[in-house]
Amino acid sequence: MNPQGERWTAEQVLALAPDAASRKAGGKLASAGPWSGTGAYGQGMWGLCSGSGSKPYQTVVDLNGPGYRCSCPSRKFPCKHALGLLLLWASGDGAVPRSGEPPEWAEQWLSGRRERAEQAAAGRAGTGAGARKGEGGGAADPEAARRRAERRAQRIAAGASELERRLADLLRDGLATADRAGYGAWDETAARMVDAQAPGLEARVRELGAMPSSGAGWPARLLEECALAHLLNQGFLHMDRLPEKLAATTRSRVGVTVPVAELLASGEAIRDRWLVLGRQDGTDGKLTTRRVWLRGERTGGMALLLSFGAAGQSPEPALPTGLVLEADLTYYPGARPLRAALASRYGDDPAPSAAASGAPAGGGVEEALARYGAALSEDPWLDGWPVVLSDVVPIPGDEGWQLANVRSGVALPVDPRCVGRTNLWQLMAISGGGPVTVFGECGHRGFSPLTTWDPGPVPLTATTSQGGPH
Repeated sequence: MNPQGERWTAEQVLALAPDAASRKAGGKLASAGPWSGTGAYGQGMWGLCSGSGSKPYQTVVDLNGPGYRCSCPSRKFPCKHALGLLLLWASGDGAVPRSGEPPEWAEQWLSGRRERAEQAAAGRAGTGAGARKGEGGGAADPEAARRRAERRAQRIAAGASELERRLADLLRDGLATADRAGYGAWDETAARMVDAQAPGLEARVRELGAMPSSGAGWPARLLEECALAHLLNQGFLHMDRLPEKLAATTRSRVGVTVPVAELLASGEAIRDRWLVLGRQDGTDGKLTTRRVWLRGERTGGMALLLSFGAAGQSPEPALPTGLVLEADLTYYPGARPLRAALASRYGDDPAPSAAASGAPAGGGVEEALARYGAALSEDPWLDGWPVVLSDVVPIPGDEGWQLANVRSGVALPVDPRCVGRTNLWQLMAISGGGPVTVFGECGHRGFSPLTTWDPGPVPLTATTSQGGPH
């Protein structure tokens, strides 16, 4: 938060809500009536909200994250009281005034967060300096780490070899038999990939098992997925023959990722003013996944922040769509880097520097396809690439939705997995038949819309479960 700068919009605040019920409940607390003792200073804001008990709930928010704390018993994060306080501040009517000092209960929590952030930053700097100087410090034994990595690589190679045999059996028996075999055989193979510590291969196996029930034309889609799985298996089994960047992409696709601390210590940090283009949360019942897409103002580069949390809990960072933050990002290695880790932030204390105004610059349908094609040529397992489309009109039809460019007349089909969701009709309502700017992912199945502007950023709240558009 930057109380001296631009305020967040109500849409940006509501984009933080974990579900529709929280958005509705938070909206009911967006008036001054239930609040007392409100204030804001630096990056924090606080207030007392009357509830059903004799004591008001103590609510405090730190937008360097953002982070929230409330004395209410709710398990949702942020709770309705935190959302209500943010909405009250966003209204700009003075109900959350600037204050010299926060009360003790709020200062305790805010100062604790500041200290932890400073310690984490110092730890990253120390780790980086130690790595550069070759100092061991108290770090884990590198030889032991190397042996663990070798053992895991051997297990993954065994899993890839087993999956190759499963694919060969499928092709020998014929794809037409896949729907008669049932999901049980695939489920067993997926379990083997778990034992092999290859979550990327497990996900592909489960995708293969779901194909026969995916509707008309499933044999063609199953063949495509078999080819991609075969390519990934062969890439990992012959890693020594691949260029360094493609080898890094292959490792990440099978599920071997670089630890964040190691990435931040050894990777190149890119400083820019990053615009938050969209956010999407998904859950598989056990784990909540959050994806936040950013675009650099100076570099023009796209970045994806990927985080995880326990089911029912909102992972950080909870950056609202439309904010701009000055920060360092470090990309994970790969042939076409996209996923990144958030390192240092800059600005006032440091925090998101301001709210973005107006729609971001975008391109046409042809440019979106060209960007996806270029990315796909370097990462053949890529489902989609983030792009901003300008001057497009959503058009529903019997055979699916399209986004048509008003100037060129060229249309891009919407990913069929998005059809039937309420966010497409929200997009239609915002457009009103006129051109809008839309952010989303362009892939081989079409375009998955996430955010639209007309003229201010309006999140489409496209929350899906894992395995859907992402």
